[in-house]
Amino acid sequence: MGRVDGKLPCAPPVVKGVCFWFIPPPSWVEGLCVTPEVRGSKVPGCSAWIPPPSVMQPMLPPGIQLTDTLEQMQQGTLMRKVKSKSWKKQRYFKLQEDCMTIWYQSKRTGKTESAFSISDVETVREGHQSEVLQSVAEEFPPERCFTIVFYGRRGNLDLVAGSAEEAQCWIQGLRQLIEVATTMDQREKIDQWIRDWFQKADKNKDGRMNFKEVQRLLKMMNVDMNEDHALRLFQDADKSESGTLEGEEFVLFYKALTQREEVQSLFQEYSEDGKKLTLLELTDFLREEQLEDEGTEELAMELIDKYEPSETARARHVLSADGFLMYLCSLEGSIFNPQHRGLWQDMSQPLCHYFISSSHNTYLIEDQLRGHSSIEGYIRALKRGCRCLEVDCWDGPNGEPMVYHGHTFTSKIPFREVVSTLGKYAFKTSDYPVILSLENHCSMEQQEVLVQQLKDILGEQLLTTTIDGHVPSQLPSPEELKHKILLKGKKIGRLEDTLDGPGDEAPDASDDDNGEEAEEERRRAKKDKETLAQALSDCVIYCKSVPFRGFQEARSHSRPSEISSLSEAKARKLIRDEVALNFQTAGMEMDLCDGLFSQNGSCGYVLKPPFMRDKETLFNPSDPSSREGPGPITLTIQVISGQQLPKVANSKEGAIIDPLVRVEIYGVPADQTHQETKYIENNGFNPRWDETLQFQLHVPELALIRFVVEDYDKTSRNDFVGQFTLAFANIKPGYRHIHLLSKDGTSIPPSSLFVHIRITEPPGPEQD
Repeated sequence: MGRVDGKLPCAPPVVKGVCFWFIPPPSWVEGLCVTPEVRGSKVPGCSAWIPPPSVMQPMLPPGIQLTDTLEQMQQGTLMRKVKSKSWKKQRYFKLQEDCMTIWYQSKRTGKTESAFSISDVETVREGHQSEVLQSVAEEFPPERCFTIVFYGRRGNLDLVAGSAEEAQCWIQGLRQLIEVATTMDQREKIDQWIRDWFQKADKNKDGRMNFKEVQRLLKMMNVDMNEDHALRLFQDADKSESGTLEGEEFVLFYKALTQREEVQSLFQEYSEDGKKLTLLELTDFLREEQLEDEGTEELAMELIDKYEPSETARARHVLSADGFLMYLCSLEGSIFNPQHRGLWQDMSQPLCHYFISSSHNTYLIEDQLRGHSSIEGYIRALKRGCRCLEVDCWDGPNGEPMVYHGHTFTSKIPFREVVSTLGKYAFKTSDYPVILSLENHCSMEQQEVLVQQLKDILGEQLLTTTIDGHVPSQLPSPEELKHKILLKGKKIGRLEDTLDGPGDEAPDASDDDNGEEAEEERRRAKKDKETLAQALSDCVIYCKSVPFRGFQEARSHSRPSEISSLSEAKARKLIRDEVALNFQTAGMEMDLCDGLFSQNGSCGYVLKPPFMRDKETLFNPSDPSSREGPGPITLTIQVISGQQLPKVANSKEGAIIDPLVRVEIYGVPADQTHQETKYIENNGFNPRWDETLQFQLHVPELALIRFVVEDYDKTSRNDFVGQFTLAFANIKPGYRHIHLLSKDGTSIPPSSLFVHIRITEPPGPEQD
């Protein structure tokens, strides 16, 4: 065989006029004449051209090896899709060649019904681990059943395979692919995003894309580009001059499409030769722009090792423009302080010193009046870090308590199933305590059943006495209550009575309480005895529900083990704030909740600021000057650009968005405000705003910052595109990317905003 530059065997042997191409293995490619830039182009000295790898084999994401299991999934499997006991239909499921997309078709029509990406899948459950599959448990054995669980609020996909072997093939294969999808870095996510678009636009599935297909793709990707300019980019990328883009050629086209001039100019500002950042230059950038002040040179080394794609550059300790962009798009370049993603707060303080992620009517996954009650509501809430769950209990048939929204048309689920779910999922996301808020409407007989089910199913997880056996002078900490489930509800008498013996004796009037208050407590205890089973009362330890009669009484007569719940209307009236949320409802309120609790390891507990933990505090949210400390800080946000923004849901085919960015501040009344940029016409792919917004924050410790992207509409309400919310305390200054989330809080890579953040503290007192 001949060689090009003495390196690559390329002249093909000819057998009866048929050429057999020699394609070097991937490990040979780097440094040889067949590089990504020339694949598919004519090679000097060769009579033929080397086709790009996409023509010969599918473009597989990094980290995926084509195993027997994945090949079997690619051949396709006939399985039953189950929606209910009466809806069980056969569907043909097939893993696509990219190993990241699954299509399924109707057996009867052969028409492709739906498709989903592996990156949309959160987990796979084996056996009868959903209500739907439990309902058909007698018909189908557990070893043939599995459930595909998606991120966000998308419903589960319940499947029954033809055999246990087929089920295991899909379960293990999906888990392998999920592992790859969840461990992708930013570069790999972008590469996968490109592959997904290539698959969508390549209508005839020949691995090539002509200019008409590319034009359609640009519309799909939210790009409204001049046809001449698009054709120029297409022809530049078509190295093989075949009139189509194939494999690496499409990657070249995409790179030309996504040139980041704003990042390039920033890179050249710190690079002396405009080609690389030396270790010293990168250190200067990190210190001056990103305000990294500790171990900056070590951090620079880490970033080069992690994000520089060239081995040669890494060995020389320099960062190329590609590596610089990869750093800015990474978690280290995110607006969210990476050190605050993990557990970073003191967890040894009393429970009441923390904001606790709480939900209301947790069992509902739809609306409050006619919605479906489901254990999925509890699973989803617990996986999102929720630590306070509500259970409405009512008498059910056959002596079994049921959970549903009373006096409405919501469906019902057995209390036993809720407790089993709680025992299984309570501590998968967080080790810290779960509070089960019991709305008890059951008869005495079924209350006894409640208690028995709680004790039998939860065992030692259920807290049934104080942690040290003594009357508490203050609440225990989340650290002390790790892996414990606390019951919140009514209690006969006081905690002291439970610890000292049976609660039959009424409180003595000689207690610290005055006679009138003691008498009121006697009346309340007597009434509770008539409606509350003693065994259930005894399970309520640190969270006895008591009526809220105002802050004054709460301050002067509260006990550590007593707790009050407030309606949102009452809470607004009292403290101009909001409380527990319905986790099933997407929207601004849920974004704020997720934003607050996304820090501290998403453990569901966030330490309150010092002035809210001090018993003698004079802080008044309506009067920021009541908070001790410096004056207001200035938050300056330069909104620079956007990247690959998603289309609006249910938009017309070919419609391109007109994006604007609104920054909303939530906190004390004096800080509540918002500002927005102008809108950019017909560009959701790489819009540039270059606008500066500025805010004064009087109580930054309580401020939440919400970035919202909307599609401007002059005739009606703007449409939601994406958002990201975080507590002010978690903001990293400097040049940062904001990785946008969908309406239901799931990520939509690679959609992002590029911003510059500056935080200016008020000047300190002048020195003498």
